[in-house]
Amino acid sequence: MTEVISKPATRRLPLVGLLSRVLLLRESWVGMIGAALIVFWVLLAFTAPLISPYHPNATLVPYAVPGTAAPDGGTFWLGTDHIGRDILSRVIWGTRTVLVYAPLATLSAYALGIVLGLAAGYYRGWMDEVLSRFSDLVLSFPVLVLYILIIVRFGSSGLNIILAVTFASAPGVMRIVRGLVLDIRDRDYIAAAQMRGESPWYIMFVEILPNVRGPLIVDGCLRLGYVTITIGVLGFLGLGLPPPDPDWGGMINETRSMAMAFPHMALFPCLAISSLVLGLNLLADGLREVLLDA
Repeated sequence: MTEVISKPATRRLPLVGLLSRVLLLRESWVGMIGAALIVFWVLLAFTAPLISPYHPNATLVPYAVPGTAAPDGGTFWLGTDHIGRDILSRVIWGTRTVLVYAPLATLSAYALGIVLGLAAGYYRGWMDEVLSRFSDLVLSFPVLVLYILIIVRFGSSGLNIILAVTFASAPGVMRIVRGLVLDIRDRDYIAAAQMRGESPWYIMFVEILPNVRGPLIVDGCLRLGYVTITIGVLGFLGLGLPPPDPDWGGMINETRSMAMAFPHMALFPCLAISSLVLGLNLLADGLREVLLDA
């Protein structure tokens, strides 16, 4: 991590330079596997209306096992649930739910965490003390408990899930950014910008932030995986998006009492969550090799 932020030559690496480094991801087979898994789910989300065999909420044949013939001559490749909804169609449409709310929640947490971390690390003093103590207070609570308290208090909705993730995750992002800023705030090019009379926020966002983006990109991929799991857990606890819209965690929750007799009802949503999180973790490993070790 310190190797990246100690190279003055990378201080103002243009977008083309960053993209050229990311393209080196093809040299990491771990990163390529992760990227392939993510692209697979992204394509499913975009093409859901075209490739989904049935409407995700259509009631067809209840308790159909995988491979059962459908009344219209098709096949329930992943079976149906207790209400008769096609699991394959619901998994496909559920991809949209995850790939909309998980990135939005993660970006929201990063936007707030970066601003707070830059301010705490650059200004130091009382601002650093106040923000650090507040982050310590939030981080001292179990994350899942915070999510549950916020969702129960304000209700289950996509917006409230984003707010809950932002409130619980932003302090962790802030601590990472603060540590990186403290490491480079006394470098010569920061002092040069101050001598030129640049404003503090210009120095933070133009001089400092580009120098710490490598670790943040890697952490962002990992945190996106955590948020994906969080959305699944909230859905499993009945605190996710309101039914009947498909939600991977909600699908597991609705069929958990029948999982022993009909394991396919919960198995395929679990595999969907696991594969997406695995892809994000593998991509983070590949990006770490490219951005931090280059």
